[in-house]
Amino acid sequence: MGKYDVVIIGAGPGGIFAAYELVQREPQLKIAVFEAGNALVKRKCPIDGKKVKSCISCKTCAIMSGFGGAGAFSDGKYNITNDFGGTLYEYIGKENAVDLMKYVDNINMKYGGEGTKMYSTAGTKFKKVCMQNKLKLLDASVRHLGTDINYVVLENIYEELRDKVEFRFNYCVDRLEIIEGGYRVFGNEQYDDCSKCIVSVGRSGSKWMEEVCRDLKIPTKSNRVDLGVRVELPAEIFSHLTNELYESKIVYRTEKFEDRVRTFCMNPNGIVVNENTNGIVTVNGHSYEDPEKQTENTNFALLVAKHFSEPFKDSNGYGESIARLSNMLGGGVIVQRFGDLIRGRRSTQDRIEDSFVRPTLSAAPGDLSLVLPKRILDGIIEMIYALDKIAPGTANDDTLLYGVEVKFYNMEVELNEHLETLHKGLYVIGDGSGVTHSLSHASASGVYVAREIAEASRA
Repeated sequence: MGKYDVVIIGAGPGGIFAAYELVQREPQLKIAVFEAGNALVKRKCPIDGKKVKSCISCKTCAIMSGFGGAGAFSDGKYNITNDFGGTLYEYIGKENAVDLMKYVDNINMKYGGEGTKMYSTAGTKFKKVCMQNKLKLLDASVRHLGTDINYVVLENIYEELRDKVEFRFNYCVDRLEIIEGGYRVFGNEQYDDCSKCIVSVGRSGSKWMEEVCRDLKIPTKSNRVDLGVRVELPAEIFSHLTNELYESKIVYRTEKFEDRVRTFCMNPNGIVVNENTNGIVTVNGHSYEDPEKQTENTNFALLVAKHFSEPFKDSNGYGESIARLSNMLGGGVIVQRFGDLIRGRRSTQDRIEDSFVRPTLSAAPGDLSLVLPKRILDGIIEMIYALDKIAPGTANDDTLLYGVEVKFYNMEVELNEHLETLHKGLYVIGDGSGVTHSLSHASASGVYVAREIAEASRA
């Protein structure tokens, strides 16, 4: 048993930046970080494309868990905006939220990100072009670190913290208990006590977070789930957008149902990858700053958000059921040519190999219409034709669609303006709170709570 001033559960962006800020402001505090996954240096997905071609369901997914969280092997995009990425601004104010995201950016520059480019939609001609074609380009400044530079930044921040904070890796926290003067954190058949506890478990910790909220009677409300596909096409088709903006967040409202379809996580010259969440294999994308690691393709997600009301409230369960269906039909991720989808036929290995677009992920050729609900698939098809007007070639027959891509969001935990639950000293930050949905927002929430704790410790 240990006794700490602060225990942080989860070493994703929120947890890392909370630890960093606490060390900077109150170095005398005794701080521990408990993480279910590995240290950064030991995080390695066994899929090599040769001996291991698909997910083997490791005990903890090296892509999703470990130091750096699910963002460690992402393409390292930090979007500085309140237009998307979460609703942190509703708790701490818009100006404060943006200032904290800029502060996070400065730290990333200090620890290895210097020289990377900051992109911006300000003053771009593409806003007008999008509006003329029934599309909306969202405002943002985007720092692109790349998967490789993002890794370097995390390495350097870990070196800064390792002797000042106690890290426990491969340490699964089972439950929390309220005790006099703080909290008892149970894990690996032992427990530790702390005065304050910061929970930062990310999206992969959604089920655990639900259990904690139920046990401690913390009110929650259902959040949304995003369902869709990952599109892969020749990089030249989107180069006029990606060269200027890098990440273009574009929203389309469908004519048939007036659903909103949006682009997400654009990776110029990137790769498509598997992702394992609670044993379900889905798809995502990465990109690199190093030209030698870049490919001839660009990939991005097309997602439709689904909200549910009474009597059904399990949005994540809905998303999981669709992802499991995809896994059942394809043994993992399914890939389909857009031309095959439009013609109502499944893709075959021969047609994929004969395609002008060379896939960057080994996936099972199949038929996405057997997986995704018609309403969602209709919206995605409409969006592809809309994007074809501003990026001709998007709707080519050989454009590849990987499915399914699911973004699970934790149910939204009831928090006050300090990001604190109804139990004093118990904070919930990052994507595990249901409040943030991005690297920049999650990191900013960690800094914010650390400053709240530091200020309280001086009082």
